[in-house]
Amino acid sequence: MSPILEVDDLKLHYLTRFGKKVHSVDGVSFSLQKGEILGIAGESGCGKTTLVSGLMGLLIPPLHLTSGQVRIEGKNILGLSPAESRRQVLGRQIAMIPQGALNSLNPTRKIKDLAADVILSHDEKADRTTIHDRLRERFTRIGLDADAVLDSYPVQLTGGTKQRVVIGISTLLNPKVVIADEPSSALDVSTQKAVIRMLFDLLDEGIVSSMIFITHELPLLRHVSSRIAVMYAGQIVEIGTTEQVIFDGRQPYTRALMGSMLSAEPGQKARKPIAIEGAPPYLGDPLPGCRFAPRCPVARPDCIQREQTLRTVQNRLVRCHHAD
Repeated sequence: MSPILEVDDLKLHYLTRFGKKVHSVDGVSFSLQKGEILGIAGESGCGKTTLVSGLMGLLIPPLHLTSGQVRIEGKNILGLSPAESRRQVLGRQIAMIPQGALNSLNPTRKIKDLAADVILSHDEKADRTTIHDRLRERFTRIGLDADAVLDSYPVQLTGGTKQRVVIGISTLLNPKVVIADEPSSALDVSTQKAVIRMLFDLLDEGIVSSMIFITHELPLLRHVSSRIAVMYAGQIVEIGTTEQVIFDGRQPYTRALMGSMLSAEPGQKARKPIAIEGAPPYLGDPLPGCRFAPRCPVARPDCIQREQTLRTVQNRLVRCHHAD
């Protein structure tokens, strides 16, 4: 089966006002199958949100494409003009549930008007009555009191309801790929569970075809994704099944990231989190060797100079020449 999404050696950079390039995403490649949830994890500043912008084709200066492709069903969406992207791709082919979802709704407009705008932006001839019926059906389907919610302003809704509304609006056009950028980070535990269950339902019911779930909480992906890609300093350093990455990470950064977080997994509840010393490297300077080497507890002298590439280690890809 052909992947629904293919990312091929994607490189993105920010251009500073002094003309310096900061390579925030550097050679990222992966694929996504229909029905799959891929988790992407990494600490703040590793390039996750910049990667989302690239996957969406939202290359707004100072962010620029260096090279690479993002293909949905074989078509490179990065080769389209902004107008073509808005009309053909965004919302239909790929959609995003933003990281700041609770603040992404215009407080001066009712939910029904915000949601109707999404449909009208792709079908200017759509009838208002038909749109309202469609919104009622979709919001009811995702477990909301459709009439009450649609006639409300965002300020009248709870945080959990606003998050569900944002998810509903983002998926109105049944996109093939949905990117959830830390959709549960601002919610309490019980609401997080409801939101994640809702995302599963969207997949099960065929409203969306596949999903990328981005978070800095690696243990959370144990209950969400089937595969996990770990990012560090703009690169993927390990990608494998959820069980492999969570319980048997081969890249030192993967193990350090998992060890720095509280986990409710069996055998890990009593474990004391250990902080990762140091800070990520500045991506505006050349980085010849392993980018994690200055912080790595098992680094060897050649790690500083030797370029690290992804290679197969125990049936997963690892960016470490000393991993076994």
